Amino acid sequence: MSIFKKTVTLLSGAVLATSVLASTASAQVTLRGASMFDENHAYTKTLRKFADLVKENYDGDVTFDLRLNGELGVESDYVTYLNQGVAVDYTILAPSNMAVFSPSIPLMDMPFLFRDLDHWNAVLSSDVLAPLEAELLEKADIKIIGYNGGGVRNILSAKPIKDMAELNGFRMRVMGAPIQAQIFAALHAAPSAIAYNEVYNAIQTGVIEGFENEAASIQNLKFYEVAPYLTLTQHAITVRPIVMSGKTFRALPEALQAAVLKAGKEAGEFGRELESREDGEKRQEMADAKQITLIPFEGRDEMLKMVVPVQDAYAAELGATELLNAIRAK
Repeated sequence: MSIFKKTVTLLSGAVLATSVLASTASAQVTLRGASMFDENHAYTKTLRKFADLVKENYDGDVTFDLRLNGELGVESDYVTYLNQGVAVDYTILAPSNMAVFSPSIPLMDMPFLFRDLDHWNAVLSSDVLAPLEAELLEKADIKIIGYNGGGVRNILSAKPIKDMAELNGFRMRVMGAPIQAQIFAALHAAPSAIAYNEVYNAIQTGVIEGFENEAASIQNLKFYEVAPYLTLTQHAITVRPIVMSGKTFRALPEALQAAVLKAGKEAGEFGRELESREDGEKRQEMADAKQITLIPFEGRDEMLKMVVPVQDAYAAELGATELLNAIRAK
């Protein structure tokens, strides 16, 4: 693995110990962030907002070095870096990518978990997900400081998919957490976990027939070039935690820790409103430009019934039945 310089540093002519950094509020702190996308993507805008909010609420010297367009790798790489406290200090992640350390964390992003945007926002504005946050910090040393998301995920495919019969046997990419594959297998699709940066070529070469995603990522990475049909399954509303390395967070001065937590919450609220609003706009932009064809899905109520036993079994396996019921009741 490449050797990366630890990015939370105290600069005073030389790099001093982390313990000194934690006790010296006036020292310069540099935090390195990572985004797989460009400046136009909601995740990047949210991370920029986070940096601005930290600076507004902290009197010390803090600098943000945000690397874009996957310069520091893909999300699975970011998870490793955050866990080790190297290269990436803060970012936005899909919960499924953190399952390698924290098996329960994908529950917060499980397909068909939220009834609608109001339910989704009520959950993310509450402390219902605190048990998952605690597990992630304990097992991965990754701290959730806010909640972004809001994109409605649909199925993008190389050929039209309009009902349960055409979904049967559909070779599709899903995110790496087992619950993602279990849900779509229950719907009789043929899911497989493929690295995100391999999806375009996998569709182009026929390895898979499509995948599921939200509008911003489809537009940003031009997936419509190989998969021009967007089937409106509306099977998920994304939950994308804003996260920081636990090692990084503990090394910060207390005043900066407080500013980070406040900014993370507020940036999450900003990002959720932004992405929710932009999601429909971007989907319509692609449709108007004839880049995608929107296809209503027949039988969505049937899908909702088919996945409940899978959700229940998954939560029971994790010992999270009470948590799942609390989310459903919110």
